[in-house]
Amino acid sequence: MALNSFHELAEMSAAGKPFVHRARRIVSLLFDVSAIQSEMHLDHPDHLTLAYTKAMMGFLLFNSKPALIAMIGLGGGSLAKYCYRHLPQARIIAVDNDPQVIALRDAFYIPGNDARLQVLCQDGVEMVAQANAEYDVLMVDGFDRQGQPPPLCSQAFYDACFYSLAQDGIMAVNLLGDRQDVELYVDRIHRSFDGAAIAIDVPDSNNKIVFACRGALLDCPDQQMIDHLRVLEMQHDTLDIALRLTARNLLWQRRNDKLTAI
Repeated sequence: MALNSFHELAEMSAAGKPFVHRARRIVSLLFDVSAIQSEMHLDHPDHLTLAYTKAMMGFLLFNSKPALIAMIGLGGGSLAKYCYRHLPQARIIAVDNDPQVIALRDAFYIPGNDARLQVLCQDGVEMVAQANAEYDVLMVDGFDRQGQPPPLCSQAFYDACFYSLAQDGIMAVNLLGDRQDVELYVDRIHRSFDGAAIAIDVPDSNNKIVFACRGALLDCPDQQMIDHLRVLEMQHDTLDIALRLTARNLLWQRRNDKLTAI
């Protein structure tokens, strides 16, 4: 449902149902009036507008041509649409356990299901539990009205995420919430991935993105990441996914982590 008046927004917010709000050329998905879950510019429906989604695309710095991408949390489909358009070699599975969110896919111009894209009404915990070393990339961005569902932040869930990845597969997790909780979740990811994880802050937001891999992918030399960045910048709209900023944050955080460990 597309809403415009404040009265309509307040009513839907109180009902606890996901809804679409249009303001000028911006279309937003909300669960209540306090936070935007997804955002799309009508003139550029496949572009990424929210900073945290751009940061999550940092997985490209480690694997620029994944064959299979799994996503937990559809929202307005920003990440699914970007990957569908710019990574033509990839198959994409996006799951969301809320059929009301999936029902809004047309409002965000999410392509229909086909050989490359499958949007499914399924629980993310169930999806990773059923996978066995399959995913080259796993993106975890699951939120509901209360925030991050506890099952998507548990030690058991992150353990299952590890085993759902192919060798050298990489996971990108969007975390948002109380600092103490976020630190707990980051620690759990480190344990599940035997330390092969790195967390970066998203500038001008409360989001933190954690990259974790099954293997040594995150240990690539600094110069290799920089060289990879230069190639990617010729293939992608740098303003759209801000890879240079993400690479800088990753390199800084990796050095900081090493100093802290001494």
